[in-house]
This record gives sequence, structure tokens and C-alpha cells, in this order.
Amino acid sequence: MPADSTPPPAREIETLEEFDRIALTGSFAGYRVQAVDLTDRTFALLVADTTQAVFLGCPMEPQALAHVRAGGALVFPPVPHLPFDPYRATLYSPAELYADLAVAGYEHTPDARSYDWFTQTAAGGDILASMLRSIHDDAVTDALDEHLAGARVVGVMGGHAMKRGTDAYAGAARLGRDLARAGMTVATGGGPGAMEAANFGAYAAPHEDVMLGKALSVLAGVPSFRPSVGAWAAAAFEVRERWPEGGSSLGVPTWFYGHEPPNAFASHIAKFFANSVREDTLLARCNSGVVFLPGAAGTVQEIFEAATPNYYASRGEPTPMVLVDRHHWTEELPAWPLLSALARDHAMAWRITLVESVTEVPGALARLEEK
Repeated sequence: MPADSTPPPAREIETLEEFDRIALTGSFAGYRVQAVDLTDRTFALLVADTTQAVFLGCPMEPQALAHVRAGGALVFPPVPHLPFDPYRATLYSPAELYADLAVAGYEHTPDARSYDWFTQTAAGGDILASMLRSIHDDAVTDALDEHLAGARVVGVMGGHAMKRGTDAYAGAARLGRDLARAGMTVATGGGPGAMEAANFGAYAAPHEDVMLGKALSVLAGVPSFRPSVGAWAAAAFEVRERWPEGGSSLGVPTWFYGHEPPNAFASHIAKFFANSVREDTLLARCNSGVVFLPGAAGTVQEIFEAATPNYYASRGEPTPMVLVDRHHWTEELPAWPLLSALARDHAMAWRITLVESVTEVPGALARLEEK
């Protein structure tokens, strides 16, 4: 390539089907090939132009590997013995994170093994481990943006302590169902409690109304992920099996809080190692508002993480914020008075509200979006 020529635009290949289609052109110049097994595509690689291509975690035969490197490609090889793929091109699914649950128990699932790897490497200062965590989180962020392109996303935040079988859990589930039926993508922190309830509600959205009550009864048999994550997750998978083809939603959990397992009702899961990245990633993509159910430290943190870009208008027009339960947010944890004072004389003042019940949330969101 001449020294003064413009580099080819970077484009992504994330499936074998996409690879085969581009292979017909004879050139992968400038492409980013991500987490595609190319061990059976040696000939295609040997005859193709790979100038300024990048191969991220793509297994290939030694002959093909030598050729693409000689042709100007940058190759990040697969990393052996990891319980996760740092170069993954897609979001997680519940079935993937909970693989082998029924056979070997939760401690042997990819989710639990990834948490174990994280706890063993995070404290050691291993530069390779920290690099792999960063690459993984960046890959998940890329997959998340692709998944949410054009979606109207409403975040539902709340504590993990909310138990199945309670009125609060049922209310959060109905909220998730109502938002999903209104055409919203429900996004949560992806864990148990209020987060699971909202994701479950979105899962129930395509089914008849009676399904929600019946499924809630099944879930109530295992109220919490303590003492057994396996039993808690198994109850969710039982619901999914009895009422298949549920609605989609998003969960954004973190291995930083590994004691909180991901819930099995979010159809798409963006799981991160870095909690700070996870928090900002989730809130930044809630373009149609954020609902804050009663919670503790984590939920309070999320309120003001959402408030900061609204205050400074750093992401453009402020997004709606709805806090639910007056007593909780004015007496138990008085975040509302501080939020109101912060919003005074700013555009965000017109985009925040406090309501008593989850039944008021859809209407409140609609009013705030109109302002």
C-alpha cells in the first residue's frame, strides 16, 4: 500500500457466514474479524488480502496464521484456559452463563467460574489479567451498542434484597411487563430482586395476563438466591420452560458483585468485570428514562450517576428520572430532596418526578418525555 494512501475503513466480521461472504471478494483489508473459528478456512485466508486486518481471538491453522501476519494483519490469538472469551462478539444469554447448572451445580457454571477467575486475578496485579478484563468489557460494550441500535430503552433500578413472593416483587414485574408492552426495551442491573422482577415482567409481556400470576407462584417457592443460587436459578428456568418464547429485555450485571448472580429472565446479558464501566454503560443507554425502585447504596449511587449528565447536559437533552415510593426516598434514604435541590434552575428539573406506586410510572414517563 502506498505510504500516502488512506487506510481502508474498519468493518466488523462476527460470524462465519459473514466471513464466507467477504471471502468471495478476495480481500479482508481493514476488516476486524472477531471471535470466529477459522480453523476450516485456511484456503480462504491463504488467497486473501489481509492488509491492516485485525483478527481477535480467531483460531486458525499455523499456515494461515503465518500468512495473514506476513500480509500485514494484526493477530490477537485465543487465550487458553479462560472460563470466558475476552473477544466475544455477542452478548451473553442466560443459558450460556448457567450452562451445566443442572448437571454440576452453580459453582461449575461459566458464570461462577468467571467470578472465581476474577477474584483470583484482580488482587494480584497481573497486567495480562487486567488487559483481558478490559478487552472483554470493551467487546461487550460493542455488542451492546449493536444490540440496542434504534431501541427505546428504559432502565429499572432497584435493590437485590427484594424477594420473590412479595407485593413489591409482583409490582416491579407488572411494571416491567407494562413497559415492554409499550414498546420499550427494559434494562436493569441484571441481578436478583427488583432487577429480576422487571426482567421477568418483560419476559411475561407476550403472554396472557394470567401467566404472570401463575409464574410468580412458581418463583415464590424459592424467594431468594440465598442460600442456594442453584435452586433460585432453577426456579427461573422452570418458568422459562413452562412458558417459553417470552419477551426480550436487557440485564447488565457485573462480576465485581459476584455474590449477586445474574437473573435468568433477561434475554440479553451484558456482563462486565469493571463495575464502574457497567454502571455508566447501563445508565448512558437508557435514552427513554430511568425508574428507581426502593433500594440501598447501589440504587442511591445510580440516582446520582444518572443525575450528573442530566445536570450538565453532557449527553444532550436530560432523560426522565422517576423515583418510586415517597417514604423511601424522602424519609428512609432522602435522595429526593437532594435531587430536587440539585435540579433547581436547570433543565433537568422538568425531567424528574417522585411517585408513590409503580402503577404511576408509565404515565409519569410519558409526561416527562413531553416536557
